[in-house]
Amino acid sequence: MQDFTDQLAAIRGRLEEAAGYLRIEELEARRPQLETEASRPDLWDDQDVARKVTSELASVTEDLELYEVLCTELDDAETLHEMAREEGDESLESEIAEVIAGLGARLDELEMRSLFTGEFDEGDAVSQIKSGEGGTDAQDWAEMLMRMYNRWADRRGFTIEVTAVSEGTEAGLNNVEFILKGRHAYGLMQAEHGVHRLVRISPFNNEGKRQTAFSAVQVAPFFEEVSEEIEIDEKDLRIDTYRSSGAGGQHVNVTDSAVRITHLPTGLVTSCQNERSQHQNKDRAMKMMAAKLLDLERKKQRDEIAGITGEQQNVGFGSQIRSYVMQPYQMVKDLRTEYETAQVEQVLGGEVEPFMEAWLRWSRARFDDS
Repeated sequence: MQDFTDQLAAIRGRLEEAAGYLRIEELEARRPQLETEASRPDLWDDQDVARKVTSELASVTEDLELYEVLCTELDDAETLHEMAREEGDESLESEIAEVIAGLGARLDELEMRSLFTGEFDEGDAVSQIKSGEGGTDAQDWAEMLMRMYNRWADRRGFTIEVTAVSEGTEAGLNNVEFILKGRHAYGLMQAEHGVHRLVRISPFNNEGKRQTAFSAVQVAPFFEEVSEEIEIDEKDLRIDTYRSSGAGGQHVNVTDSAVRITHLPTGLVTSCQNERSQHQNKDRAMKMMAAKLLDLERKKQRDEIAGITGEQQNVGFGSQIRSYVMQPYQMVKDLRTEYETAQVEQVLGGEVEPFMEAWLRWSRARFDDS
């Protein structure tokens, strides 16, 4: 009979660590408070408060139930192992090994939660993809990136709300803005902030030459309520209304009430064209602007501490964070973490999370070393 004592002990140790980074004791104290609040008859009189309470309760319940299930499964595995050893029953070896493997895999996934240390990692993200150098190929590349994130979000159970889109001149997208919604959406999506480079045989080149194209992904935490931490002076804004140029249906509804807001001191721009009225589009665009300004302010503070400029780089050669090479070889490589894979099609098909996890671990290591 195989001895699984050490493996079970290792799983037990990892589960005890999980209790720490999941803050199980705090969550156990918090759940009855939230349940009391959620049961108040007048809760939905204030919808913003109601959404916060129900969202937090759902997250707390999810974490506690997951932890309880893992503890129960481990207890059962330890009991089964002890019985098998006492009776010398080798027929249970495969079952015990399967449970241990399953617990290990789920803990691997759970341990990524410990990498979410930022203030806004739990929440939603406002993102923008802009085509850069490369002409039509760059616009096509922007649309490919949007498709990649859509497929990843679907697998993750996240939702994407496209707020504004500008079609490319011949193909693809010149610019697209969207809100990524889901638990830890910002914590994961922040890994994608930067310039992405594509190398391939261009479908738009009649001579079949290799073409390099660039697109930039910008990411900031999103808040349904404009944060009190940021004040926006109306005098600093230019607000334009226009008819959306999107195709409608696939991306957004074509309306005459689209709104574009430009923050003149910083040059930041947000747009919204998918709401039913001009007022709703303006409100959505203002929330996105607040998110971007708050993110910019926090980055400036970090840059001052680090003694660097933190200025946005050009969307072109020498500025990329990740390269996607389809010709003359197959490789996706992140230049910050050195994580790479030859499975380009799978990555473009939505399997981008390993790069996000690698970035989170790399970022956490840099923070720990500083």
